[in-house]
Amino acid sequence: MKLKKMAALFAVATTVAVVAGCSSSSKETTAETTEAQTSAEETTAEETTEAETAEEAEEEEEENYNTGDASKDNPRNQDEIGEDELMVVSFGTSYNDNRRMTVGAIEDAIEKAFPDYSVRRAFTSQIIIDHVKSRDNEIIDNVTEALDRAEKNGVKRLVIQPTHLMNGLEYTDLVNEVAERSDAFEKVSIGEPLLTSDEDFNAVMKAITEATAEYDDGETAICFMGHGTEADSNQIYAKMQDLLTSSGYENYYVGTVEATPSLEDVLAKVQAGEYKKVVLEPLMIVAGDHANNDMAGDEDGSWKKTFEDAGYEVTCLVRGLGELEPIQQLFVQHAQAAVDNLAK
Repeated sequence: MKLKKMAALFAVATTVAVVAGCSSSSKETTAETTEAQTSAEETTAEETTEAETAEEAEEEEEENYNTGDASKDNPRNQDEIGEDELMVVSFGTSYNDNRRMTVGAIEDAIEKAFPDYSVRRAFTSQIIIDHVKSRDNEIIDNVTEALDRAEKNGVKRLVIQPTHLMNGLEYTDLVNEVAERSDAFEKVSIGEPLLTSDEDFNAVMKAITEATAEYDDGETAICFMGHGTEADSNQIYAKMQDLLTSSGYENYYVGTVEATPSLEDVLAKVQAGEYKKVVLEPLMIVAGDHANNDMAGDEDGSWKKTFEDAGYEVTCLVRGLGELEPIQQLFVQHAQAAVDNLAK
């Protein structure tokens, strides 16, 4: 692989890796890092393992609720791409309406910001891809298929912008796969996940506090539910909590489904205050199965039911971060940095 191309591919990715505790300076080093992390990382935030995703997909097979009209969603799997492509890579969700309002909205914002690029979609979860195809007959490319499509269409300059929350195993896998295929293109650049720099954390904090300002009445605890991971990158949740608290948002709390802070940790903090009401919202790009069931579900063990049983009046905001315009623009900024990197 040409040295210049490798530099273009990893210049942004390496910066992300340093922030999140992962490093990769070459294809060989990246592969070794991935192998080491694989044994330690069972999940990444908002990025479930195949086993966990399979379990969720099995539950969705029995779904008796309406997730929306898939025909309104643009899978962005069209050919006739041209020489410049901006591929938006997401984990994915089978909730049709929310997919359109989050992933689709991010793609639309990126398309508007980069009119000279053809914007295309790729999901990393094959199980979600298969589920949507089986249920709705909507075909969404996985990363391999999207790269194949780009190569077949003669793309020369390829920019990839992930919608991942953090730099975890999914992001590392993406970097590795693109590195294996980068010789098919003249230039390749990969953008950063949402929460990378301190500026990113401040921008996300501003977005979520402004979006929930109407509930900030002094007697309401506003709680955000992330996915969580057993990897070191789980520290982003503690970092966001510390930032909220130090910035004066002492009635804002951050927890996770799969790791720490747990639901029990968040409940204990809320009970230590004098709150009467609780607002729940996912700290995830999309509002899929976790948001609809683990957070807003009526069954025992859900965040909603747990807080109601504790005596609180609960309001659930079932919306993904991707619905917020400032979050969409933050991804645009990351994509812009990746585009600028092509010229280096």
